[in-house]
Amino acid sequence: MRANEWVFVVDDDQAARESLEYLLISVGYRVSTFTSARDFLDNYDDRLGCVILDVRMPGMSGLQLQLELQKRHSPLASIVVTGHGDVPMAVTAMRHGAIDFLQKPFNNQILLDRTEEALARARGLYRAEVARSEVDGSFNRLTCREREVAWLVYAGMSNKRIAAELSLSCKTVEVHRASVMAKMSAHSIADLVQKLSVLVVPKPC
Repeated sequence: MRANEWVFVVDDDQAARESLEYLLISVGYRVSTFTSARDFLDNYDDRLGCVILDVRMPGMSGLQLQLELQKRHSPLASIVVTGHGDVPMAVTAMRHGAIDFLQKPFNNQILLDRTEEALARARGLYRAEVARSEVDGSFNRLTCREREVAWLVYAGMSNKRIAAELSLSCKTVEVHRASVMAKMSAHSIADLVQKLSVLVVPKPC
């Protein structure tokens, strides 16, 4: 799958960028480099891969870039590198999903190993985001009443309890529930619950 994956290097130090680019290309990775976090955000086009980023850069720092990628639900995995790291900084990077926090100068083989780990995580993140997007699209096709029924089913309520909760007949609840199952392409209640669980919060009508 490497042919479809990229390693993005974000570092304001030209020598560091070129050194990393040479190392990564030499073992077969496709590499794209950027001089700043803003340069990366302005030019990144949703390609699958991982990002190796420096912490201290003019403008937006590497840690701030990590946070921005999280806000955008980016499937990119990250590796943080720095020449001026400390424990609190490392903890922050790892909390925000970094594969590793490497001090410059770092061992090349460790960097390559972490890159493979980052790409493996990126594949998982990408698959999860695709699944979430599909569920989101299906959920958006539900009517307001169907959404209410869906979340009550998710909460474990029986048709009888849902009927009482929404002041409906059991027959009407059954109709809505069947429609929810069909629109969500759910093969069972367990499947429906699993699909709904990828939505971060219940979406209102």
